[in-house]
Amino acid sequence: MTQVAEIVTFTLAAGISDAEFVALSQASEAFVRATPGFLHRQLSKGMDGRWTDYVIWQDMETAQRVAASFPSQDFAPALMAAIAPGSAEMRHEEVHWQMMAA
Repeated sequence: MTQVAEIVTFTLAAGISDAEFVALSQASEAFVRATPGFLHRQLSKGMDGRWTDYVIWQDMETAQRVAASFPSQDFAPALMAAIAPGSAEMRHEEVHWQMMAA
């Protein structure tokens, strides 16, 4: 079975601080953790101000199922409102190699 990386890049909406956005993202933690097939997640911000939400799923079916159900979760409206309109790009990629700390 091939793991899948869900990579979402975006910028924040005007007036949303980094701390506010991290808190909004953390509100999705219970949903993501409870999803069978969840393996790893990290949230980062680049020097250019763009954010990346990077999630590793067990397989493509799981990644697509979760992506489809995410907008209907109770935390989603506030999280999505914190992202600048038109700035979000999501893609799913098969993981072909990974390296972990020893």
